[in-house]
Amino acid sequence: MRRTLALTLLLALNLTGCATVRTLDAAKPNAPVVYAGTRLDWYAINGGCCPLDRFGAEAPRYPGLDLPASALLDTLLLPFSLATALGVSLGVSGGL
Repeated sequence: MRRTLALTLLLALNLTGCATVRTLDAAKPNAPVVYAGTRLDWYAINGGCCPLDRFGAEAPRYPGLDLPASALLDTLLLPFSLATALGVSLGVSGGL
């Protein structure tokens, strides 16, 4: 029980700082879309100076820890990000 709670808490904390989640709502013109969170982590690991200018989002505090989770989430979202990059309208709208 304790282990499950600790794992859930760790996952929740990781998602709040997840680069993929941050780049989903960046709305930065000409920002990368495909594997954007993974690319943001890699950029930060390699000492990139200006992630806000390039990606429209701040890099996570610990990009090395975030990289596997961002790669997994970016892979799951790959069909949608490819459609966005190619300009295909999926007819999806959000809101209540």
